[in-house]
Amino acid sequence: MRSRILFTLVAVALLASAGVRAADDSAPPPATAAPKELAKEPTLPPSVTVIGARDAHGILGRAVLGAANEDMGRIVDVIVDRDGKVRAAVIDFGGFLGVGSRKIVVDWNALRFAGVSNKSDSISLDLTKQQVSAAPEYKEDTPLIVLGAAGSLHPWDDEH
Repeated sequence: MRSRILFTLVAVALLASAGVRAADDSAPPPATAAPKELAKEPTLPPSVTVIGARDAHGILGRAVLGAANEDMGRIVDVIVDRDGKVRAAVIDFGGFLGVGSRKIVVDWNALRFAGVSNKSDSISLDLTKQQVSAAPEYKEDTPLIVLGAAGSLHPWDDEH
């Protein structure tokens, strides 16, 4: 009799586990599994532009010459507005070997890049040495006073 009860209990346990297994096989996949249609699309590579070596040059450290071929200094910084538009260049003007020089800001439109084809070429400035000498000194974190060629200076909006 004991063996019959034991046999019945084992049979019931096997049937119960088979029923649970059958229910698991027919159940939908868990919510954490993403269907193939919803799989994340691969990210696209960034846009790439190739600019020829003859078409673009860096300008920081470049010599700046005035209209009469006078040495006006070197470009040490570029000023952009909040929209990223280039507005002006900072020129380290005057002095000798960095002694006695001062920084001034000139309107970007007063600079000419036409003759720049290699690193040793200078940039032209549509201002005289007297005009540049009279310009106020540039100091970071203060309002900019930008020296522009006659008729080319475009004031910033009040928002800036």
